[in-house]
Amino acid sequence: MDSEKGLRVAVIVGSTRDGRFGPTVAAWVAERIAQRGDMAAEVIDLVETPAPTVFPAFGQLPAPGTTELLAEISPRLAAADAMVIVTPEYNHSFPAPLKNVIDWHHTEWQAKPVGFVSYGGLSGGLRAVEQLRVVLAELNAMTVRHTVSFHNYGDKFDAEGRPTDPAAEGAAKVMLDQLAWWARALAEAKAVRPYAA
Repeated sequence: MDSEKGLRVAVIVGSTRDGRFGPTVAAWVAERIAQRGDMAAEVIDLVETPAPTVFPAFGQLPAPGTTELLAEISPRLAAADAMVIVTPEYNHSFPAPLKNVIDWHHTEWQAKPVGFVSYGGLSGGLRAVEQLRVVLAELNAMTVRHTVSFHNYGDKFDAEGRPTDPAAEGAAKVMLDQLAWWARALAEAKAVRPYAA
């Protein structure tokens, strides 16, 4: 944690689908973070920085090019004090590229808080979030309770990419407040006692 710039938050755009809405939501989240004095956001877009899709066999070296692809993502996740995952819901779950980037990393998630901003149809992406909680628990990440969820998101944003429901601002503040609390608490704990998986 940089005491001058505050908490470093990686905002991960989970969708790579053509025509995706994720970058709009991620930009709004990053703007919310920028308005605070205790956080700085870095957006990680899985289209711009894709993770490898073929894992090496256990005990084997990764395929050529794998290290170069991971070098665009892994250090950024490792440097983050906290993460915010921006995800849609695909077939009652979250996108495969998001699961892929999660699976490529382990220590980068450990003892770090993760918040969620989801979007979708009637469910607002909440089923994707609930599945992500289970996955991230396996990596010893701490998911915060409150989320930001956009139901039927297509008509919930204006032409400038801002939510039309004023309640979204309050929801984002609550989620980010929780994220900041956990990020500081975990950083302080790790400074006293290194995390043991």
